[in-house]
Amino acid sequence: MTEVVSPVDTETPAPPRRRLSRTLRAATAAWVLFFAAHVLLTGRWWLWMFVEPVPPLLLFAVPLLLLLLAAAVRPRPRWTALVLVAVLVAGTPLAGFGGAGPGTAPRPGAPVLRIFSWNTGYWESGTGYKDFRGDDGTDAFYAYLKQQNADVYLLGEHLHWNNGPVRLDDEPTLRARFPGYQVNVEGELVTLSRLPVVGTHPRPDGPEPDSWYWHGNKAQRTDVRVGGCVFSLYNVHLPQPVDTRLSPFTGRFYSFAHGQYDRVQTELGALRADLAGNRNPLLVAGDFNSPWMGSLIPLGDGVEARDLTEGAPLPSSFPLADTGWGMPRLWRLDWVFTRGEVDVARYAFRPNPRLSDHQAQDLTVSLPCGSAR
Repeated sequence: MTEVVSPVDTETPAPPRRRLSRTLRAATAAWVLFFAAHVLLTGRWWLWMFVEPVPPLLLFAVPLLLLLLAAAVRPRPRWTALVLVAVLVAGTPLAGFGGAGPGTAPRPGAPVLRIFSWNTGYWESGTGYKDFRGDDGTDAFYAYLKQQNADVYLLGEHLHWNNGPVRLDDEPTLRARFPGYQVNVEGELVTLSRLPVVGTHPRPDGPEPDSWYWHGNKAQRTDVRVGGCVFSLYNVHLPQPVDTRLSPFTGRFYSFAHGQYDRVQTELGALRADLAGNRNPLLVAGDFNSPWMGSLIPLGDGVEARDLTEGAPLPSSFPLADTGWGMPRLWRLDWVFTRGEVDVARYAFRPNPRLSDHQAQDLTVSLPCGSAR
Protein backbone atom coordinates (compact mmCIF):
# COMPACT_ATOMS: atom_id res chain seq x y z
CA MET A 1 0.00 0.00 0.00
CA THR A 2 1.41 3.26 -1.06
CA GLU A 3 1.28 5.98 1.55
CA VAL A 4 -0.14 9.21 0.22
CA VAL A 5 1.53 12.24 1.66
CA SER A 6 -0.52 15.41 1.60
CA PRO A 7 1.42 18.33 0.19
CA VAL A 8 2.21 21.04 2.65
CA ASP A 9 1.03 24.46 1.49
CA THR A 10 3.95 26.79 1.57
CA GLU A 11 3.74 30.44 0.72
CA THR A 12 6.72 31.87 -0.98
CA PRO A 13 7.74 34.96 0.96
CA ALA A 14 7.33 38.21 -0.93
CA PRO A 15 10.57 39.57 -2.30
CA PRO A 16 12.05 42.28 -0.09
CA ARG A 17 11.44 44.94 -2.74
CA ARG A 18 7.76 43.99 -2.96
CA ARG A 19 7.43 44.28 0.81
CA LEU A 20 9.16 47.65 0.66
CA SER A 21 6.71 48.79 -2.01
CA ARG A 22 3.74 47.76 0.16
CA THR A 23 5.22 49.52 3.16
CA LEU A 24 5.82 52.63 1.10
CA ARG A 25 2.21 52.69 -0.14
CA ALA A 26 0.91 52.25 3.41
CA ALA A 27 3.17 55.01 4.74
CA THR A 28 2.10 57.32 1.90
CA ALA A 29 -1.58 56.68 2.59
CA ALA A 30 -1.07 57.31 6.30
CA TRP A 31 0.78 60.58 5.62
CA VAL A 32 -1.87 61.81 3.18
CA LEU A 33 -4.56 61.13 5.79
CA PHE A 34 -2.53 62.93 8.45
CA PHE A 35 -1.85 65.90 6.19
CA ALA A 36 -5.52 66.25 5.24
CA ALA A 37 -6.60 66.00 8.88
CA HIS A 38 -4.00 68.57 9.91
CA VAL A 39 -5.17 71.08 7.30
CA LEU A 40 -8.84 70.55 8.18
CA LEU A 41 -8.59 70.37 11.98
CA THR A 42 -5.84 72.81 12.99
CA GLY A 43 -7.46 75.60 14.97
CA ARG A 44 -10.88 73.96 14.65
CA TRP A 45 -10.92 71.01 17.11
CA TRP A 46 -9.56 71.18 20.61
CA LEU A 47 -8.17 67.63 20.66
CA TRP A 48 -6.04 68.42 17.63
CA MET A 49 -4.21 70.90 19.85
CA PHE A 50 -2.06 67.98 20.97
CA VAL A 51 -1.01 67.36 17.36
CA GLU A 52 -0.56 70.99 16.27
CA PRO A 53 2.84 71.39 17.97
CA VAL A 54 4.48 69.04 15.44
CA PRO A 55 7.38 70.91 13.84
CA PRO A 56 6.16 72.37 10.52
CA LEU A 57 9.37 71.18 8.88
CA LEU A 58 7.91 67.65 8.97
CA LEU A 59 5.40 68.65 6.28
CA PHE A 60 8.38 68.94 3.94
CA ALA A 61 10.75 66.34 5.36
CA VAL A 62 8.40 63.34 5.58
CA PRO A 63 7.13 63.32 1.96
CA LEU A 64 10.65 64.08 0.74
CA LEU A 65 12.01 61.08 2.64
CA LEU A 66 9.25 58.87 1.25
CA LEU A 67 10.06 60.08 -2.26
CA LEU A 68 13.69 59.12 -1.78
CA LEU A 69 12.58 55.66 -0.70
CA ALA A 70 10.31 55.44 -3.74
CA ALA A 71 13.29 56.11 -5.97
CA ALA A 72 14.96 52.99 -4.56
CA VAL A 73 12.01 50.67 -5.23
CA ARG A 74 11.84 48.57 -8.41
CA PRO A 75 9.60 48.66 -10.28
CA ARG A 76 9.10 52.30 -9.38
CA PRO A 77 5.69 52.99 -7.78
CA ARG A 78 4.65 55.75 -10.15
CA TRP A 79 1.26 56.54 -8.62
CA THR A 80 2.71 56.57 -5.13
CA ALA A 81 5.45 58.92 -6.29
CA LEU A 82 2.91 61.24 -7.92
CA VAL A 83 0.88 61.38 -4.71
CA LEU A 84 4.02 62.13 -2.71
CA VAL A 85 5.01 64.92 -5.09
CA ALA A 86 1.53 66.44 -4.72
CA VAL A 87 1.59 66.32 -0.92
CA LEU A 88 5.16 67.66 -0.89
CA VAL A 89 4.14 70.62 -3.06
CA ALA A 90 1.10 71.26 -0.83
CA GLY A 91 3.08 70.95 2.40
CA THR A 92 6.15 72.98 1.52
CA PRO A 93 4.46 76.41 1.96
CA LEU A 94 3.17 75.25 5.35
CA ALA A 95 6.58 73.98 6.45
CA GLY A 96 7.73 77.48 7.33
CA PHE A 97 10.04 78.28 4.45
CA GLY A 98 10.16 81.94 3.63
CA GLY A 99 11.94 85.03 4.69
CA ALA A 100 15.47 86.30 4.28
CA GLY A 101 14.20 88.23 1.28
CA PRO A 102 14.58 91.91 0.50
CA GLY A 103 12.54 94.44 2.37
CA THR A 104 10.64 97.35 0.90
CA ALA A 105 12.59 100.58 0.74
CA PRO A 106 10.81 103.46 2.51
CA ARG A 107 9.12 105.86 0.14
CA PRO A 108 10.68 109.30 -0.08
CA GLY A 109 9.46 111.44 2.79
CA ALA A 110 7.54 108.58 4.47
CA PRO A 111 7.80 108.28 8.28
CA VAL A 112 10.07 105.41 9.34
CA LEU A 113 9.50 103.56 12.63
CA ARG A 114 11.39 100.92 14.54
CA ILE A 115 9.12 98.42 16.31
CA PHE A 116 10.31 95.83 18.82
CA SER A 117 7.96 92.96 19.74
CA TRP A 118 8.91 90.40 22.39
CA ASN A 119 7.55 87.81 24.79
CA THR A 120 9.68 88.83 27.76
CA GLY A 121 9.53 85.53 29.67
CA TYR A 122 7.72 86.69 32.80
CA TRP A 123 9.23 90.15 32.65
CA GLU A 124 12.47 90.46 34.62
CA SER A 125 11.75 87.85 37.30
CA GLY A 126 13.23 84.65 35.87
CA THR A 127 10.22 82.72 37.19
CA GLY A 128 7.65 80.58 35.45
CA TYR A 129 7.54 77.15 33.86
CA LYS A 130 11.27 77.12 33.14
CA ASP A 131 13.40 79.05 35.60
CA PHE A 132 16.49 79.38 33.45
CA ARG A 133 17.77 82.70 34.78
CA GLY A 134 18.05 81.69 38.38
CA ASP A 135 17.98 85.16 39.88
CA ASP A 136 16.62 88.65 39.50
CA GLY A 137 17.55 89.95 36.05
CA THR A 138 16.04 93.44 36.36
CA ASP A 139 19.08 95.48 35.34
CA ALA A 140 20.00 93.18 32.44
CA PHE A 141 16.37 93.12 31.31
CA TYR A 142 15.98 96.90 31.13
CA ALA A 143 19.44 97.33 29.64
CA TYR A 144 18.49 94.93 26.84
CA LEU A 145 15.27 96.83 26.14
CA LYS A 146 16.93 100.24 26.20
CA GLN A 147 19.60 98.96 23.82
CA GLN A 148 16.94 98.43 21.13
CA ASN A 149 16.07 102.15 20.99
CA ALA A 150 12.73 101.37 19.37
CA ASP A 151 10.01 103.89 18.61
CA VAL A 152 7.40 101.37 19.79
CA TYR A 153 7.80 98.38 22.12
CA LEU A 154 5.15 95.63 22.08
CA LEU A 155 5.90 93.50 25.15
CA GLY A 156 4.18 90.42 26.55
CA GLU A 157 4.22 88.51 29.85
CA HIS A 158 4.32 91.65 31.97
CA LEU A 159 3.80 89.60 35.15
CA HIS A 160 5.51 87.32 37.61
CA TRP A 161 4.46 83.76 38.34
CA ASN A 162 4.16 82.19 41.79
CA ASN A 163 1.78 79.23 41.60
CA GLY A 164 -0.31 81.54 39.47
CA PRO A 165 -0.14 84.95 37.79
CA VAL A 166 1.14 87.86 39.87
CA ARG A 167 0.09 91.24 38.53
CA LEU A 168 2.69 93.99 38.35
CA ASP A 169 1.82 97.52 39.41
CA ASP A 170 4.88 99.30 38.08
CA GLU A 171 3.71 102.01 35.67
CA PRO A 172 5.76 104.67 37.55
CA THR A 173 8.84 102.48 37.10
CA LEU A 174 8.13 102.06 33.40
CA ARG A 175 7.75 105.80 32.92
CA ALA A 176 10.98 106.42 34.82
CA ARG A 177 12.84 103.76 32.83
CA PHE A 178 11.47 105.03 29.49
CA PRO A 179 11.32 108.82 29.62
CA GLY A 180 9.69 110.32 26.56
CA TYR A 181 7.49 107.26 25.99
CA GLN A 182 3.77 106.96 26.54
CA VAL A 183 2.96 103.82 28.52
CA ASN A 184 -0.09 101.64 27.85
CA VAL A 185 -0.46 98.69 30.25
CA GLU A 186 -3.31 96.23 29.95
CA GLY A 187 -3.15 93.02 31.93
CA GLU A 188 0.04 91.22 30.91
CA LEU A 189 0.64 93.42 27.84
CA VAL A 190 2.67 96.63 27.65
CA THR A 191 2.99 99.04 24.74
CA LEU A 192 5.57 101.81 24.96
CA SER A 193 5.43 104.51 22.30
CA ARG A 194 7.53 107.56 21.49
CA LEU A 195 4.78 108.52 19.03
CA PRO A 196 1.65 110.35 20.21
CA VAL A 197 -0.96 107.86 21.41
CA VAL A 198 -4.39 108.92 20.16
CA GLY A 199 -6.44 105.93 21.26
CA THR A 200 -6.46 102.86 23.48
CA HIS A 201 -9.10 100.15 23.58
CA PRO A 202 -8.98 98.40 26.96
CA ARG A 203 -11.25 95.52 27.90
CA PRO A 204 -12.81 95.69 31.38
CA ASP A 205 -11.49 93.14 33.87
CA GLY A 206 -13.83 90.53 35.32
CA PRO A 207 -14.75 90.33 39.01
CA GLU A 208 -12.37 87.49 39.92
CA PRO A 209 -8.91 88.46 41.25
CA ASP A 210 -7.09 86.79 38.33
CA SER A 211 -9.52 87.80 35.58
CA TRP A 212 -7.00 90.28 34.22
CA TYR A 213 -4.87 87.28 33.20
CA TRP A 214 -7.25 84.38 32.52
CA HIS A 215 -9.95 86.46 30.83
CA GLY A 216 -8.16 89.71 30.07
CA ASN A 217 -7.44 91.10 26.62
CA LYS A 218 -4.73 89.18 24.77
CA ALA A 219 -4.58 91.57 21.82
CA GLN A 220 -3.93 95.06 23.14
CA ARG A 221 -4.64 97.79 20.57
CA THR A 222 -2.89 101.16 20.66
CA ASP A 223 -3.51 103.83 18.03
CA VAL A 224 -0.64 106.24 17.39
CA ARG A 225 -0.30 109.25 15.11
CA VAL A 226 2.29 108.92 12.37
CA GLY A 227 2.64 111.94 10.14
CA GLY A 228 -0.85 112.67 8.93
CA CYS A 229 -2.52 109.34 9.72
CA VAL A 230 -3.41 107.02 12.57
CA PHE A 231 -1.52 103.73 12.76
CA SER A 232 -3.00 100.86 14.83
CA LEU A 233 -0.62 98.54 16.66
CA TYR A 234 -1.83 95.25 18.14
CA ASN A 235 0.29 93.64 20.86
CA VAL A 236 -0.65 89.93 21.01
CA HIS A 237 0.06 87.07 23.38
CA LEU A 238 -2.36 84.17 22.86
CA PRO A 239 -2.73 81.54 25.61
CA GLN A 240 -0.38 78.58 25.70
CA PRO A 241 -2.27 75.45 24.54
CA VAL A 242 -1.22 73.06 27.34
CA ASP A 243 0.27 73.25 30.80
CA THR A 244 3.50 71.27 30.64
CA ARG A 245 3.59 70.99 34.42
CA LEU A 246 0.46 68.79 34.48
CA SER A 247 0.54 65.05 33.94
CA PRO A 248 -1.17 63.82 30.74
CA PHE A 249 -2.51 60.94 32.84
CA THR A 250 -4.82 63.26 34.75
CA GLY A 251 -8.17 64.72 33.76
CA ARG A 252 -6.98 68.17 34.75
CA PHE A 253 -4.44 68.14 31.93
CA TYR A 254 -7.21 67.74 29.33
CA SER A 255 -9.75 70.01 30.96
CA PHE A 256 -7.13 72.75 31.13
CA ALA A 257 -6.25 72.24 27.46
CA HIS A 258 -9.92 72.37 26.47
CA GLY A 259 -10.32 75.60 28.40
CA GLN A 260 -7.22 77.05 26.75
CA TYR A 261 -8.62 76.17 23.32
CA ASP A 262 -11.83 78.03 24.16
CA ARG A 263 -9.80 81.04 25.34
CA VAL A 264 -7.76 81.07 22.13
CA GLN A 265 -10.90 80.93 20.00
CA THR A 266 -12.47 83.76 22.01
CA GLU A 267 -9.38 85.93 21.69
CA LEU A 268 -8.94 85.23 17.99
CA GLY A 269 -12.61 86.01 17.40
CA ALA A 270 -12.32 89.33 19.23
CA LEU A 271 -9.11 90.20 17.35
CA ARG A 272 -10.62 89.36 13.97
CA ALA A 273 -13.70 91.44 14.73
CA ASP A 274 -11.59 94.43 15.75
CA LEU A 275 -9.39 94.11 12.67
CA ALA A 276 -12.44 93.89 10.41
CA GLY A 277 -13.83 97.13 11.84
CA ASN A 278 -10.55 99.05 11.78
CA ARG A 279 -9.85 101.12 8.66
CA ASN A 280 -6.44 102.37 9.79
CA PRO A 281 -3.21 100.92 8.43
CA LEU A 282 -2.25 98.38 11.06
CA LEU A 283 0.36 96.00 12.36
CA VAL A 284 -0.24 92.93 14.53
CA ALA A 285 2.74 91.39 16.32
CA GLY A 286 3.45 89.04 19.19
CA ASP A 287 3.58 85.48 20.46
CA PHE A 288 0.66 83.54 18.99
CA ASN A 289 1.75 80.20 20.50
CA SER A 290 1.12 78.50 17.15
CA PRO A 291 3.36 77.74 14.17
CA TRP A 292 0.36 77.79 11.82
CA MET A 293 -0.59 81.46 11.87
CA GLY A 294 -1.29 83.08 8.52
CA SER A 295 -1.43 79.71 6.78
CA LEU A 296 -3.91 77.40 8.50
CA ILE A 297 -5.11 80.05 10.98
CA PRO A 298 -5.92 83.33 9.18
CA LEU A 299 -6.69 86.68 10.80
CA GLY A 300 -9.01 88.06 8.14
CA ASP A 301 -9.22 89.57 4.68
CA GLY A 302 -6.19 91.59 3.72
CA VAL A 303 -4.26 90.80 6.91
CA GLU A 304 -1.00 89.28 5.68
CA ALA A 305 1.77 87.48 7.55
CA ARG A 306 5.13 89.08 6.83
CA ASP A 307 8.33 87.20 6.03
CA LEU A 308 11.69 87.98 7.55
CA THR A 309 14.04 90.14 5.53
CA GLU A 310 17.07 88.97 7.52
CA GLY A 311 18.11 85.59 8.82
CA ALA A 312 17.57 81.98 7.80
CA PRO A 313 15.12 80.87 5.08
CA LEU A 314 13.45 78.64 7.70
CA PRO A 315 12.78 81.16 10.50
CA SER A 316 12.17 79.91 14.03
CA SER A 317 11.77 81.82 17.27
CA PHE A 318 11.31 79.19 20.00
CA PRO A 319 12.86 77.82 22.15
CA LEU A 320 16.18 79.54 22.61
CA ALA A 321 19.09 77.39 23.73
CA ASP A 322 19.91 77.10 27.43
CA THR A 323 16.42 78.10 28.53
CA GLY A 324 15.40 74.76 30.03
CA TRP A 325 13.40 73.18 27.23
CA GLY A 326 16.02 70.75 25.97
CA MET A 327 14.75 70.98 22.40
CA PRO A 328 16.13 72.47 19.20
CA ARG A 329 14.66 75.74 17.93
CA LEU A 330 12.16 74.34 15.40
CA TRP A 331 9.08 76.48 15.90
CA ARG A 332 8.03 79.92 14.81
CA LEU A 333 5.53 81.07 17.42
CA ASP A 334 6.14 84.81 16.99
CA TRP A 335 4.55 86.57 14.02
CA VAL A 336 3.96 89.92 12.37
CA PHE A 337 0.94 90.78 10.24
CA THR A 338 0.10 94.00 8.43
CA ARG A 339 -2.78 95.46 6.49
CA GLY A 340 -2.89 98.62 4.45
CA GLU A 341 0.05 100.61 3.19
CA VAL A 342 2.66 99.41 5.66
CA ASP A 343 6.06 98.86 4.07
CA VAL A 344 8.45 96.56 5.93
CA ALA A 345 12.02 97.66 5.23
CA ARG A 346 13.65 95.26 7.69
CA TYR A 347 12.38 92.37 9.80
CA ALA A 348 14.57 90.02 11.83
CA PHE A 349 14.49 87.76 14.87
CA ARG A 350 16.89 88.82 17.63
CA PRO A 351 18.36 86.69 20.43
CA ASN A 352 18.64 87.88 24.01
CA PRO A 353 21.08 87.18 26.86
CA ARG A 354 19.06 84.36 28.44
CA LEU A 355 16.22 86.67 29.42
CA SER A 356 13.45 84.81 27.60
CA ASP A 357 12.91 81.56 25.72
CA HIS A 358 11.57 83.53 22.74
CA GLN A 359 13.52 85.51 20.20
CA ALA A 360 12.36 89.09 19.74
CA GLN A 361 10.95 90.55 16.54
CA ASP A 362 12.78 93.64 15.31
CA LEU A 363 11.14 95.67 12.52
CA THR A 364 11.64 98.83 10.58
CA VAL A 365 8.44 99.95 8.84
CA SER A 366 7.31 103.00 6.93
CA LEU A 367 3.90 104.45 6.13
CA PRO A 368 2.86 106.91 3.41
CA CYS A 369 1.32 109.35 5.88
CA GLY A 370 2.28 112.71 4.48
CA SER A 371 -1.10 114.41 4.74
CA ALA A 372 -3.82 114.45 7.36
CA ARG A 373 -6.80 112.23 6.95
